Amino acid sequence: MNILRLAPLVAIALAACQPAATSQETAPLAGAKIGGPFTLTDQDGKRVSDTEFAGRYRIMYFGYTFCPDVCPTDAAAIGKGLAMIEQDDPSLAKRIVPVFVSVDPSRDTPAVLKSFVANFHPRMVGLTGTQAEIDAVAKSWAVFAGKGDAQPGGGYLVNHSRTTYLMDPAGKPLALLPSDKGPQAVADEIRRWAK
Repeated sequence: MNILRLAPLVAIALAACQPAATSQETAPLAGAKIGGPFTLTDQDGKRVSDTEFAGRYRIMYFGYTFCPDVCPTDAAAIGKGLAMIEQDDPSLAKRIVPVFVSVDPSRDTPAVLKSFVANFHPRMVGLTGTQAEIDAVAKSWAVFAGKGDAQPGGGYLVNHSRTTYLMDPAGKPLALLPSDKGPQAVADEIRRWAK
């Protein structure tokens, strides 16, 4: 892998290691060139653009439904973290939408995504598209994804970056969410930056 492709991800990861926010503190990803417009297909087969999430905080996660370990674990942490916020601050929780973007569009059809995201949160949106659409979104979000070697039985794994972004209501990046640290860490980091 080209080391230059990893540089933005390393910078983002280092920016996430910050102490608790104060009212004057700038979000770690403020001003980062992450994200952008997209139009993809949701779990109901409907074409959805980024503008449909305007005015809400977005949790953006990139993975695939056939992932044997990391993606379901992270999706569960995101869903449970959001459920914790729903208990403590329902008005804030209503302004947050969790989004799971597939990096494996050849297998992740809308029907497959619908079943997958329903396991983690009732408002989680699953998005897929053509390979070209997914490649364009992955590039604008600094996400790496590539099909791995074939597995016995004809399946394959997808090598991909493990990044969970918290975006503000205008679609600008705020921070990385530590979905690898579990639901409490996700909820804490959302509360830190979402107002």
